[in-house]
Amino acid sequence: MLILCDTQEKRNSHVTEYFDRNGIQHVDKVHFETGDYREFSNEKLIIDRKAHLSEVCGNVCQQHDRFQREMLRAKELGIQLVILIEHGRGIRSIDDVEGWVNPRLKKNPRATTGATLAKVMRTMQERYGVRWEFTTKAECGKRIVEILSGGT
Repeated sequence: MLILCDTQEKRNSHVTEYFDRNGIQHVDKVHFETGDYREFSNEKLIIDRKAHLSEVCGNVCQQHDRFQREMLRAKELGIQLVILIEHGRGIRSIDDVEGWVNPRLKKNPRATTGATLAKVMRTMQERYGVRWEFTTKAECGKRIVEILSGGT
């Protein structure tokens, strides 16, 4: 297995260290059209890693148009886009996202709630065929390998 990593992917040493410890070849690629990781021989399955739900919230709310274009581009190219969220702390599904308490709510009562974020995620899943997956930071490298190897 050879995994290509987008060079714009930041703070991913925990992922690449997992690859190194387990003999998984990986190289940086200049820039993907969408996402952060893909297996060299399969350009139709791409993982976009998110560090936590706050990052997802920023993508689907503040950067909605850009994020929507990325998902639409993936759909048009026949790419299965898997958004892998490293949140951990009991978040294992979109149903769990409903109960998430956005830390920004402490300062701004109009910040996005977990219920709203879950609704937006479900809509994007239905509209663009995006697959939302959840993991912990410690398990992220392993989960990337599993997904790119065809594991669910």
